[in-house]
Amino acid sequence: MRLLNTNTLGFEEFFGEAGNGIPYYAILSHTWGPDEVSYRDHADGIGPSRQGWAKVRDASKLANEEGFEFLWIDTCCIDKSSSAELSEAINSMFRWYRDAAICYAYLGDVLSSEDPTLQNSSFSRSRWFTRGWTLQELLAPKELVFVGSDWAEIGTKKSLQVIVSAITQIDVEALDKQSWPEYSIAQKMSWAVGRQTTRLEDEAYCLLGLFNVNMPMLYGEGRRAFSRLQQEILQQSDDQSLFTWTFPEPEHSHINMSGLLAPSPEQFRH
Repeated sequence: MRLLNTNTLGFEEFFGEAGNGIPYYAILSHTWGPDEVSYRDHADGIGPSRQGWAKVRDASKLANEEGFEFLWIDTCCIDKSSSAELSEAINSMFRWYRDAAICYAYLGDVLSSEDPTLQNSSFSRSRWFTRGWTLQELLAPKELVFVGSDWAEIGTKKSLQVIVSAITQIDVEALDKQSWPEYSIAQKMSWAVGRQTTRLEDEAYCLLGLFNVNMPMLYGEGRRAFSRLQQEILQQSDDQSLFTWTFPEPEHSHINMSGLLAPSPEQFRH
């Protein structure tokens, strides 16, 4: 696992498990901007010239101030030019968020001074709640702190569980007691409804951890990725709710016949 040292902002690599080979670390959840710092940017020393450098710098500063020597950020801690490393990272990502000592969810479009419980607050409208990858980043960590555009705390997953539940349609109990693994396949799929990913295949890949599934990444396969995900789920679960999907009423047609498996998470809207 490649981590950022929050003192030096340099990379260090570790092997093993958290607390046994891998040091305790903080992890960042965020939505990508147009000019993020990649692994190659950082390794080549041009990271500070990128617009996303402020995010790397400020996240490291926050983690360091709270006693964490190491931090993981998806933009720069994965060498995406290596398909093998990218595949391993995507299959490991849920575990990395789960094992982190703390997760900082950076909401760059939210003011920390605003009351997040107000109707139509910037918190409730944050882009962070609309992205596919942030679903696992919400559910996996035991401790998650929301921070605003100024990196000041807005609240925690626990303290804001009622409003987070209203935004995401995930039960308060699932958020409060980390009991979400007990929910049915269809219920978990419904939590992904309305969430967007830049790559079509990622609508499947971003759900691997929720279903404890591993599979190779095949960018370019399109919607077949979601079919493969469901087939992998079927290999390890007898939960028949996987088949309780439907097309929205206006789309009901023989043209939309797709067999037993849903074409996308959108068909699990309940």
